[in-house]
Amino acid sequence: MAFVLVFGLLLAAIIAVVGVYAYENKYAGRIYPGVSVADIDLSNLTEGEAALKLRQEFKYPTSGRLLFTDNENKWIYNPAQMGLSVDLLATANAAYRFGREGTLLTNLSQQLSAYTSGFKIQPQIVYDQAQAYKSLQQVAEIVNRPMLEAGLNLNNTEVSTTDGQIGRTLDISATLKAVDEMLVGTREGVVPLVVKETLPAIMQVGPSADLARQILSQATYLKMPENGPQVDPWVIEPETMAKLLSVSRTEANGKTEYSLTLNQDILNNYLASLAPTVQLQAQNARAIFNAETRQFEILQPAVSGYSLDVEASLKVINDAVLAGNHEATLVFKVDQPAVADNTDPASLGITELVAETTSYFYGSSRERLQNIKASADSFRGVFVPPNSVFSMGDYLKDISLENGYAEGLIIVGNQSVKGVGGGVCQVSTTLFREVFLAGFPIIERHPHAYRVGYYEQDARGYSDPNRAGLDATVYLPLVDMKFKNDTPYWMVMDTEFNDYSLTWRIWSTRDGRTVEVSSTGVMDLIDPPEPVYRENPELPPDTIQQVDWAVEGASIDVTRVVYKDGAVYFSDTIHTTYQPWPDTFDYGPGTELPEGVQASSN
Repeated sequence: MAFVLVFGLLLAAIIAVVGVYAYENKYAGRIYPGVSVADIDLSNLTEGEAALKLRQEFKYPTSGRLLFTDNENKWIYNPAQMGLSVDLLATANAAYRFGREGTLLTNLSQQLSAYTSGFKIQPQIVYDQAQAYKSLQQVAEIVNRPMLEAGLNLNNTEVSTTDGQIGRTLDISATLKAVDEMLVGTREGVVPLVVKETLPAIMQVGPSADLARQILSQATYLKMPENGPQVDPWVIEPETMAKLLSVSRTEANGKTEYSLTLNQDILNNYLASLAPTVQLQAQNARAIFNAETRQFEILQPAVSGYSLDVEASLKVINDAVLAGNHEATLVFKVDQPAVADNTDPASLGITELVAETTSYFYGSSRERLQNIKASADSFRGVFVPPNSVFSMGDYLKDISLENGYAEGLIIVGNQSVKGVGGGVCQVSTTLFREVFLAGFPIIERHPHAYRVGYYEQDARGYSDPNRAGLDATVYLPLVDMKFKNDTPYWMVMDTEFNDYSLTWRIWSTRDGRTVEVSSTGVMDLIDPPEPVYRENPELPPDTIQQVDWAVEGASIDVTRVVYKDGAVYFSDTIHTTYQPWPDTFDYGPGTELPEGVQASSN
């Protein structure tokens, strides 16, 4: 009997194992019966077949509906529009792995449960919340509205009042929480929008509108005083005046209301923006000192200046406009120049010649000579106040063809190029050399990139190495030449242009200073680079034209010691490093270059 029982159990076990083996073998590589995703039966399908079936039948991303509501307003989006998609391969893989990843008993239990009762696999969702946020932003553009305080609305010359408005703002983050729950659970439904409301402090405007209408009923005229600039009145049209009006909130007896005022900041800016149109800068006379008569010879008369007193005018306008008037007389200040036509030179301390320097530039082109003269004329008769910094940029008139300049070669960066104003640096070099040798402090000076022969010529036109290191370039507004008149006396400048020379004279009063200058001479010589050939489309074929000449690189230190009344006043050293410069040739397109020469890529 015991044998029969044991044999029966053994037989049952064998049958069970065979059955399980047969079951597993049948569904090897296939999803077990009863496994589904969103009510889509995936039984007995391979992963690929399951993914294909899900693609065909799983419609939630595009067919699902999320209804967003805000009072009577409604918006419908499908899950895909809210950033939801399904990873079909991952979902099919999850269905296939069901009943295969645990222990033997666990797997068999899961397989039996799926076979008898079915098992639903959650879709493997990919949720892009940024897309959901973007979709809700579209809704927010409709839902959102600003909180508006009651106020005065100015539409050109019309004045109207607006009641306050409750502000509404869609809380996208809070609304997304409900969206997240639905999408993760692949559910449809209604999503009430979370909207925040902000109440205005004032819902309705008081009587200030009547004052605004009165102010804007006609233009306001700002007249010039009789002793001021003789120009037509400024007219503040109602449209402009509307921009000057502001509404101030006041509280009294527990009540908040609006009162109308002129916005002082805007009105101040308005006056400041118009002030330059009537401002006349006081201009010193331009003159040369006649050493024989010891008087000035006027080259350009002095000009008295006018300037708008913004603060005083602001008060006048406020008083007039808020009193219901439409006219106000502006307040001006009169500014007299420091040097008038009848100013006595001695009163300025201008009594003698204190500095004179001449530079030479033989061989200059007609265009360069024209530019030197035009530039030098900008400084003739200019006065320099005591204890002030003189900047060439303040007086050098705009370098343009219209102002008498011509095109010529100028040094820009590391090359010579054609431009308007070539030769202006002859003038800056002359002034620099003048004030340096006269012992005045140099505030700003920039040397040229390489040695230029014009700046080292002597009166015979020969090169004088002692003049090396005493050049200065200007390239406004970036590069300037400045010095300080550190004396208690005024200066007046005179420039004299001759055929191939420029003389710069400064008239003032000597203060006992003398100058000793020493130089290291040209040192650290560097040979010029190989010649440079550049194609110039403006030149005809088979043409080679030299535009720059080789010069050695070098460095030089020029030291000066300035004495005053026999004692050292100050000393300084001007260090200059010059780059080596190649011969440079331009050639026309198609020109055959000399043997062994390669064209520059620049």
